[in-house]
Amino acid sequence: MSEVLLQVLDLRTQLDMPAGALRAVDGVDLELRQAECFALVGESGCGKSMTALSLLRLLPEAGRIAEGRVLLEGQDLFALPEAAMRAVRGRRVAMIFQEPSTALNPVLTVGRQIAEVIERHTPLAGEAVRRRARELLDSVGIPDAARRVEEYPFQLSGGLKQRVMIAAALAAEPEVLIADEPTTALDVTIQAQILDLLAKLQAERRMAILLITHDLGIVARMAQRVAVMYAGEIVETAARSDFFRAPQHPYSQKLFDALPTPQKRGGQLSVIAGQVPQLNAQFRGCRFAERCELAFQRCRDEAPQLIALPGGAARVRCHLREQGAAPERRAAAAPLPADAQAAGASEPVLAEVEDLKVHFPIRKGLLKRTVGQVKAVDGVSLAVRAGRTLALVGESGCGKTTVGKAMLRLLPPSAGKVAFDGADLASLPRSELRARRRAMQIIFQDPYASLNPRMRVADVLAEGMRSLGVGRDETDRQRRMAALLEQVGLPPETLARYPHEFSGGQRQRIAIARALAVEPKLIVCDEPTSALDVSVQAQILNLLKSLQERLGIAYLFITHNISIVEFLAHEVAVMYLGRIVERGTVEEVLGDPKHPYTEALLSAVPMVDGERSIIRLSGELPSPANPPAGCHFHPRCPKATPECRQDYPQAVALGRGRSVSCILYRSSKAESSS
Repeated sequence: MSEVLLQVLDLRTQLDMPAGALRAVDGVDLELRQAECFALVGESGCGKSMTALSLLRLLPEAGRIAEGRVLLEGQDLFALPEAAMRAVRGRRVAMIFQEPSTALNPVLTVGRQIAEVIERHTPLAGEAVRRRARELLDSVGIPDAARRVEEYPFQLSGGLKQRVMIAAALAAEPEVLIADEPTTALDVTIQAQILDLLAKLQAERRMAILLITHDLGIVARMAQRVAVMYAGEIVETAARSDFFRAPQHPYSQKLFDALPTPQKRGGQLSVIAGQVPQLNAQFRGCRFAERCELAFQRCRDEAPQLIALPGGAARVRCHLREQGAAPERRAAAAPLPADAQAAGASEPVLAEVEDLKVHFPIRKGLLKRTVGQVKAVDGVSLAVRAGRTLALVGESGCGKTTVGKAMLRLLPPSAGKVAFDGADLASLPRSELRARRRAMQIIFQDPYASLNPRMRVADVLAEGMRSLGVGRDETDRQRRMAALLEQVGLPPETLARYPHEFSGGQRQRIAIARALAVEPKLIVCDEPTSALDVSVQAQILNLLKSLQERLGIAYLFITHNISIVEFLAHEVAVMYLGRIVERGTVEEVLGDPKHPYTEALLSAVPMVDGERSIIRLSGELPSPANPPAGCHFHPRCPKATPECRQDYPQAVALGRGRSVSCILYRSSKAESSS
């Protein structure tokens, strides 16, 4: 057994709030061993991130360590003076934070921020520091690192900002890495690269990783041991194989039931009723009892202890397990259900773009002359039908978000047509465009950046309603806001609070409520569930599906989560470096991918049950400022031929609505035309 590197003993962290002390972490015991990945999973608000912040003594102003010890190779970190603790942070224990937008300094270049870590904790100086910063950006998959190192956080996409944070955390080669949702904003191919990188560093340096995540697929791939946290307590710990074979706590079982899978495509996901209880309450019994379908009177009267199960190292906090272990979980193995391809094909086109291009000028020098163009979107055509969901997938930085923003005229297109409900938005005067804003809404990827920190939730929701004339009067709007919060799983008292008082997942639910407040026809969903744990994700996906069925709302769903695409979408378009490379129904594209990039994308999706062979792409994602000649994918494609370097392949129709841009299928087009 590996040596214990980090030991947490009876950790209790409190936040002093006006309503009383909030016990965010309430008696947590953990052991992190050398060369081990220990995963901590649970819902937003359960105390996972607060546990991580407590270990590094990075608590908010209202936070304090009430009890407990944290031993790093026997040294109590809580007993160190702050000056000594600064030498530990970053050098011996580093952290990847969940919110890259708030963790990165907006007035410093990303290269400067990485250099600060290198200079503080290593003997490197001068040009060696700058070279090391570029190497770190290269290692985490950032294209054109020599240029990106001089850019500021606001110039990067959410995924690129997350990779910068990972590079900074690894800069001083720490012994312990605390990774708080380290791949949340990343697409699956880069996620696979990052996980491979972390696993490699862990093996080479025997680095210990405390992985905080809501993605059970990542847990299945990375972790050796798993702990499930609920309402400030650990409710289950087990080896990875035991946990996935037979989760013991009813809460753990519910997390698996809430996962979107192809088998649940026609119905609703299982959700956990209610919410995580307020942590300033006085608990008498089991904290999960009010949400547990198996609870009995003893659960409400007596708090269960963390008991060891016979025959293994698993421990569980549940009265039911005193009667024996839970049975093994049944892994679903059915294929994607058949979906009538004609269903929805007769629905009218609500939003459409034709040969859309969005280019951004690159300016340099004192006079800021234009020296090039970033071709973020370079000739995209797609259509979203009323009451249907089109999923847009691809790697971070390929232009997915730019397509969504250009469709809503939040960004001006450089060329092409943008039509909504039969009207060309590009030719509409400002007054008419404003009148159509009610029908088009967007849910942004970063809930913290998209919510005004100075506005209460009630003001956030009411702002759009007042501006666009939703609701008869203030009383009607208040009623609508209360109903919206209930729909997205937030209590009524949420209206009086500010965004900073919520967890990342709760903030995203507020952003979703804001988009729904004006009753739109089309919603561009830009990674709307990337910050949510699986149980809340299930609520949101069920909500989006039910709204679509009842109101006929159309979605352009931008995501890197293929399981969500399988569950929610009707059609899917795969995007690479500003262009669509494959499109079709979900059953066609995910069940039988044709483009080599689509094949690689699907192979990188982490699986809860079983494993698949990952197609590891060579090289890095090219820069949209200087795309390769010919097929943009050919430098990384395992099936590339010399012909791929000459001309970009035209889309080949493989059936009604199915197309692929690859020379491997040109013969299919020739056969179909003959």
